[in-house]
Amino acid sequence: MKKHFLPLTLLLGAAVTAIAEEKPAADKPVTEKATEKKDTPQYTPNQQAFLNLPEEKRTEYAKHLQEAYRVFQEKRVFETLDELAKARAIFKDDPDALNLFGSCQVEFRAFDKAMEAYIAADKLSPDNPNIRFNIGEVYFVTKKWKECLDTFEKVLKLVAEKNIKLDPGLLRLMEFKVLLCKIKLGKKEEAEILAEKYDYLDDSPYYYFAHAAMAYEKKDEINAEEWLARANRIFNNPATLSPWQDTMVEFGYIKSFYGEDSAAPAAAK
Repeated sequence: MKKHFLPLTLLLGAAVTAIAEEKPAADKPVTEKATEKKDTPQYTPNQQAFLNLPEEKRTEYAKHLQEAYRVFQEKRVFETLDELAKARAIFKDDPDALNLFGSCQVEFRAFDKAMEAYIAADKLSPDNPNIRFNIGEVYFVTKKWKECLDTFEKVLKLVAEKNIKLDPGLLRLMEFKVLLCKIKLGKKEEAEILAEKYDYLDDSPYYYFAHAAMAYEKKDEINAEEWLARANRIFNNPATLSPWQDTMVEFGYIKSFYGEDSAAPAAAK
């Protein structure tokens, strides 16, 4: 599970671009006519607050946040938190930093702290599917099935309505978690329909894991393991299968390496 919590695209992308736009080039004066034609960039209040910082502070912030992302990718979580603390000492209202802080807490399985950070990020960047996905993930691992179902269904609807480009594999994983939530909520017929939504030609492991889940639910472990074995043969890239396997562990269909219903050891208190 922990492998697929999502960091955001840096808020700084738009902000740093705007820094370069603050002053026109000396040899290209901006005429009144040109100014009228050019659309004024639209920034959220927190982005504008960032732009109001001195340039050296913005640069320092960007350095710390980018380093935080780098070390997080290497699973150096304590160093990530250190870089985030330095960044947030400069600017606190970046949904990127809050989202990354939440993902660090997920690594520790400190889900209350993670949810607090994700909700704060969501307030700063409403309807961002990446943040909403992470919120749904916390609901999933804390077994709040109704909240998880509602969150993931809203994300899928948001992505479809606004034509947001999200990783296709991630979309399938969300759909699979919707199926699992429906199982837990007693909506077995709806889950059966979702299990048949895609076939073996799909580019994701959805087809195999969905059928494995339905087999597990029917107490047919042999059939379930056969479906998982097929997935392993066809999708032999561990990076592709890992999020799906973690999901089955979190849901309770597969035993954890750690001997408990979790994909990682519990966080130290």
